Amino acid sequence: MTSPASTLLVARANGVLTLTLNRPDVLNSFTRSMAAALQAALAEAAADDAVRAVVITGAGRGFCAGQDLAEALPRDGGPIPDIGEIVAECYNPIIRAIRTLEKPVLCAVNGIAAGAGANLAFACDLTIAADSASFVESFAKLGLSPDTSGTFFVPRLVGMQRATGMFFLAEKMPAAKAKDWGLIWDVVPAAELMATVTQLAEQLAAQATRGFGLTKRALNASLANGLDAQLEVEAQAMHEAGRTADYAEGVRAFLEKRAPVYQGK
Repeated sequence: MTSPASTLLVARANGVLTLTLNRPDVLNSFTRSMAAALQAALAEAAADDAVRAVVITGAGRGFCAGQDLAEALPRDGGPIPDIGEIVAECYNPIIRAIRTLEKPVLCAVNGIAAGAGANLAFACDLTIAADSASFVESFAKLGLSPDTSGTFFVPRLVGMQRATGMFFLAEKMPAAKAKDWGLIWDVVPAAELMATVTQLAEQLAAQATRGFGLTKRALNASLANGLDAQLEVEAQAMHEAGRTADYAEGVRAFLEKRAPVYQGK
């Protein structure tokens, strides 16, 4: 199905919710309506137990070129729109939704990922790019500072010097280099991208969803915690995981020497 404005395509199959940014004529650059549609779809994914993994990708030849600047320019001689307000309204809720969604969120980068589009990809759990894709932190070209969690995740993924270079120089980075630097999980031939990501998403959707959710919760906490606090987080996560139906099934399957059949509970 599609969102009312068709800026986001939504498909479900085998426990996987696939969300496709759908403004291919402008490289899927974000408008407020498309951001709202993505926020709503992620909220739906969080509330629906039948959804056990999410894939985010783009239609056409690009993944996402960031903000549609037409919404960030003055109209009819009026004042310049507050870009910080756009960030707070559109992008921050998306990143919070991805990181707090206790299910795997995969990103399939099919083409250029620029600005907010690049940082959206870097914030997902597992990001796979086509070998023809590229990333660019384009903010400096407009005299802007990075948003969409770029200054949070990029230094943690690549280190401060590399992050500063990416933000200051705004150079296009090929997918292979992004993988080498640890910004993304893998690179595959463009013709194989969606099949590869879909297969991985379905594999994850068939596994212990609550275990993944608790792992993601612990990874999020580790970004701010010291060792003692993180040890407590791990102990609490294990306490919760040990009470899940999937853990009980995993133990039974191990004892019975068979493959487990997880229900995501």
